[in-house]
Amino acid sequence: MNHEEMRKQKEDRVEPAENQAAESQTLQALQGLKGVLTPQEELVFMNILFSSSATLRGGNFGLSRKEAEKQLGTASDNDALDSYIIRVNQAVGRYFKLIYDDRRDQLIVMMRVPARTARTTLSEESLALLLYIFYQQEVLQHEYTLFDQLLHALGHETTKANQKLLNNLDALKKIGAIEEYSDNEFSNERAYQLTAIGANLFSDSFLRRTAEFSQSNQLSKEEVLKFFRRYNLHTGGE
Repeated sequence: MNHEEMRKQKEDRVEPAENQAAESQTLQALQGLKGVLTPQEELVFMNILFSSSATLRGGNFGLSRKEAEKQLGTASDNDALDSYIIRVNQAVGRYFKLIYDDRRDQLIVMMRVPARTARTTLSEESLALLLYIFYQQEVLQHEYTLFDQLLHALGHETTKANQKLLNNLDALKKIGAIEEYSDNEFSNERAYQLTAIGANLFSDSFLRRTAEFSQSNQLSKEEVLKFFRRYNLHTGGE
């Protein structure tokens, strides 16, 4: 048995145990909701969690703000939703993140997963594309990213690059991380825009490692947040 087969066998033994532990901790986190939310608020969180699945909503992730406020009974209170989001994230923030997508006017729940689990969802190529788009739009503050920019930066030396890029971009669209940018100015060009899901997909620790690797220098969390313009996204420490 070679080294690669031994490593694979070890991973096969370890991953089920890790998955069971993660599921147990996640359920414990959900139990914590009872301490900070009313039964009605807890039910609304579960409705948002349920509606955040792409397979259930056909790619329309989350629950509309109007519907969430209706279920909470807070339509006339402008600050109530902000308070609700903060309290939910304080209770389950280690495993989930409740996000308000102001562009779509929707509430979304994202689940934190280990890097090993994330690799089964996105390929290395899709991850690289998402990080490039994230950098362009969250750091350089570009409104969109053109397909030709992605092709020039990441795919121009690859055979059948166009199709490979489109396949990997399609994977990002399926999980709601990006969407096609529609504007008359670019009617003849493909362009992509980061969604609230894509903007929150990378953890602060991952971005810190990425920035430190590119800078060959250790950086403080504040420096990383400033570099990636994440102060408006950051809701608490990891």
